[in-house]
Amino acid sequence: MIYDKLEHIAGYLGCHPNLDTAIRYILGHDPKDFAMGRTEIDGGNVFLQVMEANTSPAHRLQYEIHKNYMDIQIDISGTELLQIGDVCGMQELRYDADTDFGTVVCSRLSSCILGPGNFIVCMPGEPHMPGIAVSGPAALRKCVFKVFAPDAFDI
Repeated sequence: MIYDKLEHIAGYLGCHPNLDTAIRYILGHDPKDFAMGRTEIDGGNVFLQVMEANTSPAHRLQYEIHKNYMDIQIDISGTELLQIGDVCGMQELRYDADTDFGTVVCSRLSSCILGPGNFIVCMPGEPHMPGIAVSGPAALRKCVFKVFAPDAFDI
């Protein structure tokens, strides 16, 4: 996991070639201008998904996992709590290789407040639970960069 201010994102250039592509895209655009839905940046290597949702209490959500993609999550408006799960003792409930999306049961390792101006990178294999309400359900507009990097973080 990487959690930092957007103003520091250039400092992570050089970690992975596909992550560099996503970071350069972020540096060249204002997230408020991102269109809803999916935007191709570099084919299957890097793409962007912009969505709107309402935050929920953690007990209504599940940890998700991706095996091939990093997530770079940025809140455009609204604020959410995001939990990172512990891979030790993690139990996979389901996984769909076509969508690179699965759910797991695990204990909470850490958490952070996202909100505008911050970002988080969740590595492949790292359980994370986004969309948690901070002080009650609230509207959220966010973007998630999907960065192909199955070799980035081997658990």
